[in-house]
Amino acid sequence: MNAVQPPYAGRFFCAEAARARGDPCAGTAPHGTVWVLVEHRGGWPANGFDGLDLDPAVKALVHSAARAARARVLLIRRHGRRRADGSDRWAVLRHGGPDGLSQQWGSWRRDRDLAQIADALESPGELGLPPVVLVCAHGLHDACCAVRGRPVGRALSERWPEAVWECTHVGGDRFAANVVLLPDGVYYGGLDARSSLAVVEEHLADRIHAGYLRGYTTLRPPQQAAVAAVLERFGPAGRHDYAIASTERSGEGWHIRVLGRPPHPAELDVEIVARRSPPRRLTCRGPSDGVAVRYEATSVRLR
Repeated sequence: MNAVQPPYAGRFFCAEAARARGDPCAGTAPHGTVWVLVEHRGGWPANGFDGLDLDPAVKALVHSAARAARARVLLIRRHGRRRADGSDRWAVLRHGGPDGLSQQWGSWRRDRDLAQIADALESPGELGLPPVVLVCAHGLHDACCAVRGRPVGRALSERWPEAVWECTHVGGDRFAANVVLLPDGVYYGGLDARSSLAVVEEHLADRIHAGYLRGYTTLRPPQQAAVAAVLERFGPAGRHDYAIASTERSGEGWHIRVLGRPPHPAELDVEIVARRSPPRRLTCRGPSDGVAVRYEATSVRLR
């Protein structure tokens, strides 16, 4: 991957270490189908929304509603923290299947305005809106998110200024720069400014490639790896051109049946195995080593 190298010699960077090791990113997208976005143009605390100085009752309401909906809450801002005046925005994004990609947007000036999010989480959103492009640039959470994420945020913002937002931690620090397309629920990792433009352009044309793909958030990690393996073998496809028909566990592996829409293969069997890495440092800020699980396709067969 042609990523820009960090300019800080002698310092540990988890994304640089992951590239040197060749850590695969397929099968690493966190599961989720609902997201809450809260625009905040000031500095982001290391723990994101949790660390904001908001009215405790409002914060508790948003947290409670998000937990009930199993939603992830992210802070967002435009690259460069543009717009010095005016209201901030919030959004609730849902992935409800190919015909249920919904968005609901609002604005807030005072803390109590964020109570609207709780109502939005219980209401249907608007269908057919363009996808939102998030770039993780949460430097206080992990240095690589800033060093690698901000150049990507700049490049994408220049190309799609209305669609692109920087955001707080999305998971997988070592795969920075991370880009998330919502409510499509697609994670990409290991990007730089140049590759991110190509990846997002292809995604917006409904052509998802295996390269840089971390996974679909509607699927579990072995299923994500299975779809990535199918895309790698048979070429790019639309977000909903492949579906998981069944998943069977067998020892340390899975047998996954994948169904495809024409002109893609109609039915495939994919074998996935899980392998654990030796203990290693996985994040810039992490004080100790951790073990990563990698999901590898050992077989992709047409039925």
